[in-house]
Amino acid sequence: MNDEPNGTVLEFCTQLARVNRALAELYRTGDPSHFTELNGAVKALHAVESTAKEPVLEAVREECKVIYVNSDLIVKLLRTTEDGVIDKGAQKGLDKFMHNIDSAVVNIAGALGLV
Repeated sequence: MNDEPNGTVLEFCTQLARVNRALAELYRTGDPSHFTELNGAVKALHAVESTAKEPVLEAVREECKVIYVNSDLIVKLLRTTEDGVIDKGAQKGLDKFMHNIDSAVVNIAGALGLV
């Protein structure tokens, strides 16, 4: 990003960092309660990105879709677990969806010049 970012871009970056932090905590602790924070961060990211007209945010729209789709898949998968118990199959799916989100976050951060 060559120009000084505006408030929308800064808010997007804040929410992207929030998504990244929630993922890091999930990986670090394995505590499923962090899925709530991840879901909230993804919703906030979408709220900013979906109405943004800034070219830099329009350029990362496809990567954002990866985050949204995989986040939705996590929620759907968690709803199918019995009493919140995550078995091996569910864990494998969660790991894949989280990896996809993580990759998209890194790609977006690179596109925005943050890494």
